[in-house]
Amino acid sequence: MQSPSFDELLALLTAAPLSSTDLARLRDWLDSIRDPAECLALIEAAAAGRPCPHCACARLHRSGFASGLQRYRCLGCGRSFNALTGTPLARLRKRECWLPYIKCLLESRTVRDAALVTGVHRTTSFRWRHRFAPGAARHRPAALTGIVEADETYRLESQKGSRTLSRPPRKRGGAARRRGINREHDCLLVARDRIGTTLDFHTGRGPVTAAQLRTCLQPVLPGDGLLISDGAAPYVRFALDAGIMHESINVRAGRRARGAIHIQNVNGWHSRFKNWLVRFKGVASRYLANYSGWQRLLDAHALRTPAQWLCAAVRQVQ
Repeated sequence: MQSPSFDELLALLTAAPLSSTDLARLRDWLDSIRDPAECLALIEAAAAGRPCPHCACARLHRSGFASGLQRYRCLGCGRSFNALTGTPLARLRKRECWLPYIKCLLESRTVRDAALVTGVHRTTSFRWRHRFAPGAARHRPAALTGIVEADETYRLESQKGSRTLSRPPRKRGGAARRRGINREHDCLLVARDRIGTTLDFHTGRGPVTAAQLRTCLQPVLPGDGLLISDGAAPYVRFALDAGIMHESINVRAGRRARGAIHIQNVNGWHSRFKNWLVRFKGVASRYLANYSGWQRLLDAHALRTPAQWLCAAVRQVQ
């Protein structure tokens, strides 16, 4: 029996009464159909003009193809490379699945759901998540402007996925052994200006210190700007040492705002981040920075399409 032509199939689909669910399934299926050459072309275009990743020499010549990508040989060090060498995506396979998988990242799908959609194993899906997400998350703003709000949020440290634990296991996540913020908590420092530009920093365990604030915030804060924080002492010491204008809000006393002096924008980001994390049912401490960078990209709508995400990851050399 002869298979129907494309025009015949299109006529059947046009005549059939499709529900909204059927249309959504058809749209997802069409989005998953991509020419494998499209991904390779995007990679080559994103890496165009890059010098040698080994010695930064710009004198190169073509040296054949491998796995669909042009290889180059450096005239300085003599080593060969391709467009992915030195990037977070180096040595990953199944490139025909990369764009559909990035679409799953844009939709914040779980590891197993993304594996089912793209047709890869769940361990591959997990490995790709922690290559594509931090790779694109290196696409960060260089500095903040104007009024900058800074505050930290804390999460109980997690050794999820570790073969050996450095402490007794907790049941269902558990709780800290001591009250308050201590060395059992991971600190995520977030700075956000009034136009929505956001930067995140994973400062490690325990309360943030003035030295950590100096390392993270001083390079990105405007010299003539205003830093707003809660009443924590490290912010006061940091602002005084750095010569930065600083205002604080006594949140513990129940004061949320004093005119334009507030930290509600950065606290709103904290709230969205925590609600977004719930779908993943626990995040290991060693991956917290990857997830905060992923959420920062989604919240800023900086990379709206799989092609933009892929190009951003390819451009970020490790």
